[in-house]
Amino acid sequence: MPSPSRPAKISVIATAAIVWVLWLIGMNAGDRWDLFLENWFMSITMTFGSFIAGATSEGGGAVAFPVMTMVFKIAPNVARDFSLMIQAVGMTAAAITILYTRIPIERRALCWASVGGTLGVIIGIEFISPYLPARETKMTFLAIWLAFSFALYLINRVPEREVRTEIESFGPRHSLLLAGTGIIGGAISGLTGSGLDILIFSLLVLRFRISEKIATPTSVILMAINAVVGFLWKANVGGGMSAEAWNYWWVCVPIVVIGAPAGARFIRNRSRLFVARILYVSILVQFIAGLMIIPQTAGLLIYTAGIFTCAMLLFRGMAKGGAKRLSWLNQPDQHA
Repeated sequence: MPSPSRPAKISVIATAAIVWVLWLIGMNAGDRWDLFLENWFMSITMTFGSFIAGATSEGGGAVAFPVMTMVFKIAPNVARDFSLMIQAVGMTAAAITILYTRIPIERRALCWASVGGTLGVIIGIEFISPYLPARETKMTFLAIWLAFSFALYLINRVPEREVRTEIESFGPRHSLLLAGTGIIGGAISGLTGSGLDILIFSLLVLRFRISEKIATPTSVILMAINAVVGFLWKANVGGGMSAEAWNYWWVCVPIVVIGAPAGARFIRNRSRLFVARILYVSILVQFIAGLMIIPQTAGLLIYTAGIFTCAMLLFRGMAKGGAKRLSWLNQPDQHA
């Protein structure tokens, strides 16, 4: 039988209190209060970003990265650093709430995707990010997310489609699939600050036909782990975080430890289609804004179309595999 849930307020308040005490000590010790005068816009951005991060499969970086790079013209590597740093706090706080309140998750997916994601985020930071130009980095992010929204829309055309709460008949090849997808998603996280969460969410929903209500909290915890790994690697091995990213981080920490858990709690009793609709709107708005704000060239449009096409093929493959798997699961005496 599933474990009974626990009240989320205890976890949210306790986690926020600990982080706030440490944050206040750091702010006073470094006399950093003036940072709010210059960087207040990031505090407002992450008020919304952290809530969305906790409520959907989007990490806080999925909001921070496009806003920072397109609206405030901040360099992609700085936005990436900040996204990893802030998610290491906000999404970890949301993850604690999810685990404490015993919101259902897919634990095997979490385990194997984390293994792949750890390798992938390091690859992204060290071997992809330094060589991909800023505009291409921004459009890579937007194209992958747009492709995902199309994939999710197509599968949700049947509102009452059959979903599962766990990966049934789990085997070694499923471990490899999760780890391999984790490597790709982690590499995208190392480039833009988020990505592992969306790819594993997609794999769970499209390939394994897991309900969004299970896939969402699983992806939140997964991105929390990946953000911590990316943060620690970049800060200690990969040349350190930029000073600008640290300034943004200080003015957002007290906000995200409340916003992300609040989002996780808000979504708990909402339907999976409600979650999907939030994703549709947010992703479409981001992509349209990107086309309008980022100077477009023929080469950049071709590049974006190529990334979008590759992502669509990936998600389509997941969906087709999911249809076959569901058909098999509904047949007796078969093996995955």
